Amino acid sequence: MSDIDDPRRAFLIQALSAGFYASGLAGILRPAWGMGKVPGILPPGKSIYDMAGQVRVNGKPANKDTFIGPQSLVETGANSHVIFAVEKDAFILRSHSRVEIKGNQIIQSLRLLSGKILSVFGQRHKNQSLGLRTINATIGVRGTGVYMETNPDQSYVCTCYGTADLAAIKDNASHERVVTTHHDSPRYILSAGLSGQLIRPASVIDHTDDELALIEALVGRTVPFAFDGGYGAARNISY
Repeated sequence: MSDIDDPRRAFLIQALSAGFYASGLAGILRPAWGMGKVPGILPPGKSIYDMAGQVRVNGKPANKDTFIGPQSLVETGANSHVIFAVEKDAFILRSHSRVEIKGNQIIQSLRLLSGKILSVFGQRHKNQSLGLRTINATIGVRGTGVYMETNPDQSYVCTCYGTADLAAIKDNASHERVVTTHHDSPRYILSAGLSGQLIRPASVIDHTDDELALIEALVGRTVPFAFDGGYGAARNISY
């Protein structure tokens, strides 16, 4: 996988590939990111687990005490990232990215305006919808891990696990439901092309199982697959 866009991420992934794990949380190196500790549920009032470089929340420079709620605009500059949680959802926002979060007590919609984001979402009640949006695509999700990249020509969407309803914004005929267990159906969603053909197969790029494990741990869950290649690990979801 590519796009190791800052030294801290490169260090983490290199360490994980060497097989270093801490306290039973597969994929997390104790001294790597996040203040030198094994990730767990963030204390009350805390949103940010780790950040580097230029990070802004609602137009203001952020620090590790900055609160990110379900009405926030989060932005990163060059060679920057922020790892954060909002209630039972958690995220890694890459460099050169902008994401707009909207909701009341929980997130109801998320719009990736530019850049790249890895997200994990907790299960909603039946009357609560969660809609994701990029420049080119809409994605309706249910208790899902999702990686997204967006640019004016196309968006990349990997439903890492769970169910997602994909649709091209500019073509009602281009839509698809994907149900995955482990990165089974990555897709490109295009801005232009033949009607009904704006969603195309893609490869898995730019995100790792270890990063998914990290952000799931921040909201008290585990990934739904085992690191030995199986899918036996249960997800502990509650809302």
